[in-house]
Amino acid sequence: MGRVTERRRVIRVRNGVTGVRPDTLVAEEPLEIRLNGKPLAITMRTPGDDFALAAGFLVSEGVLGSASDVRAVTYCEGAAEDGSNTYNVVNVQLAPGVPVPDITLERNVYTSSSCGLCGKASLDAVRTATRFPLRRSAAEDTVRIPAELLCELPDRLRAAQKVFDRTGGLHAAGLFSPQGELLDLREDVGRHNAVDKIVGRAFQAGLLPLAGAVLLVSGRASFELAQKAVMAGIPILAAVSAPSSLAVDLALESDLTLVGFLRGQNMNIYAGEERITL
Repeated sequence: MGRVTERRRVIRVRNGVTGVRPDTLVAEEPLEIRLNGKPLAITMRTPGDDFALAAGFLVSEGVLGSASDVRAVTYCEGAAEDGSNTYNVVNVQLAPGVPVPDITLERNVYTSSSCGLCGKASLDAVRTATRFPLRRSAAEDTVRIPAELLCELPDRLRAAQKVFDRTGGLHAAGLFSPQGELLDLREDVGRHNAVDKIVGRAFQAGLLPLAGAVLLVSGRASFELAQKAVMAGIPILAAVSAPSSLAVDLALESDLTLVGFLRGQNMNIYAGEERITL
């Protein structure tokens, strides 16, 4: 099985001094996700938590909603030409009676570590597909987080990134309680994979929807990441960088709290400001 990191020879130049040394790099390998034995998607990911990644991906696609929807998740043997197991092909077998949607016509089935899901049909498709719609009533939705506490979360996320310390080349997704407790952290070469691993692990533990959680991501907040938060029932998504216009549109449509440029004591709140105590 692929490792999280690999060693490579590098010529290092520092202040005009040249030397040769090994360098630690984050591993990147393809993962093919199959649904009931049929190829569905390929994503470039950091090996590890592959079953959770596949489950989280299918949650974001509206295929899975509870652990009872899955009969088995397995690596596919004989994936290599010599018949060996590459651990780069995962099959998700749905439980009897769970419908298999035809989603191949609505999305691009190749995802890269940089862009992830591309070409979702529309904002309406996400809003109508989610099994965990975010609550619009203030009486029903009691999730609140102080702005001062929210500002502390990027440092807490960064302090917990063990692989980033060795490679400097990983994105992270962290799941926090409204009290600032780090509930889960996943690192991956693709930020969308890190979120899928977070959601997939919650799915496996029977914790969906994540109605009382805050999702923090390194980098920007794309439409895809907003989609994954909505599909998992996460009410607050924060990013250390900018959101896209479509991510803001989806947040407004879905009642998702969306925060960008969360750095130091600063932030921009693009939607759902009622969940943040200013």
